[in-house]
Amino acid sequence: RRRTGKSLAKAKKYLEAVLDKTRCVPFRRHSGCAGRTAQAKNEDNPAGQGRWPVKSCEFLLGLLKNAESNAEVKGLDVDALEVTHVQVNRAMRQRRRTYRAHGRVNPYMSSPCHIELILSEKDTGVKAEEDGKGRKLSKRELAKKLRSGAVSKSA
Repeated sequence: RRRTGKSLAKAKKYLEAVLDKTRCVPFRRHSGCAGRTAQAKNEDNPAGQGRWPVKSCEFLLGLLKNAESNAEVKGLDVDALEVTHVQVNRAMRQRRRTYRAHGRVNPYMSSPCHIELILSEKDTGVKAEEDGKGRKLSKRELAKKLRSGAVSKSA
């Protein structure tokens, strides 16, 4: 969630720092039983709760690298790419079974997910052309100017 709006290089650098355990991922919403660390306070989490989710970071880093290579093939400017959208949804659970004592069988389910990641090039700001008119005045402001005599009625 915090990586949207960041450049591709910064997002990759952050995930690599999490893998090296020099920065952490702050846990704000699902923070029950998450330990406190000083690194989380550096990530603007006042509660100080954070972790280093290695498996998730490896998947996201792989997706970012894949998206970067796709952008190169399409001829986009890789330095101007930024993460505009990240969404993770639950996928259908996959069933297996585990065998227990006394002939019992329990479900052994996996919890996969779908990850949506959209990168786009940064918009270069286009300067608006100045036509010298200024902003349009409201009816109240026009009436005030007419009463003061600053503007003629035809204008």
